[in-house]
Amino acid sequence: MATESTPEQNNNRRSAPGGAGAKSTRRQNAEKGFVASKGLREKMQAVLVDLLELQLQGKQAHWNVVGHNFRDTHRQLDEIIDAAREFSDTVAERMRALHAIPDGRSDTVAATTTLPEFPQGEIDTAETVDLITARLEATVATIREVHDPIDDEDPTSADVLHAVLEKLEQFAWMVSAENRKPARS
Repeated sequence: MATESTPEQNNNRRSAPGGAGAKSTRRQNAEKGFVASKGLREKMQAVLVDLLELQLQGKQAHWNVVGHNFRDTHRQLDEIIDAAREFSDTVAERMRALHAIPDGRSDTVAATTTLPEFPQGEIDTAETVDLITARLEATVATIREVHDPIDDEDPTSADVLHAVLEKLEQFAWMVSAENRKPARS
């Protein structure tokens, strides 16, 4: 079930400093083929920055998680980090295939991500589970927000996003299960 984004969610996205961001390449000596519209470039860029930020925040959590069930949480964070790294590379390479320039610079990521800032210092495992679940869900929300318009213009790029959605939603379920209590019938 697709959800509509609210104006409030749309206002969470910042613009990159100095007008930086995804742009088209020159077509000098470039292969012929599909060229992404400005809207498609911007939507893929939005996904890219949230995946990069998820990777960075996952690493911050990985280094600073402490407490009960540390080892399992530490290892699960590694899985999320590896997936986010792979997905961000896939999205960036898809952008290049569409003659768009991905912008993964740290200032661009920090300025344009929709993920909230991760707390500093050591964090208890239970709190880390909740924080990472929220960041997984925020990344999923970005992808779901742009998915249908991307699918309308470029089903192949939408297929890339399908794989990302499937895995991130699975991670969100698995991570959040750590803090859940069984439902009583």
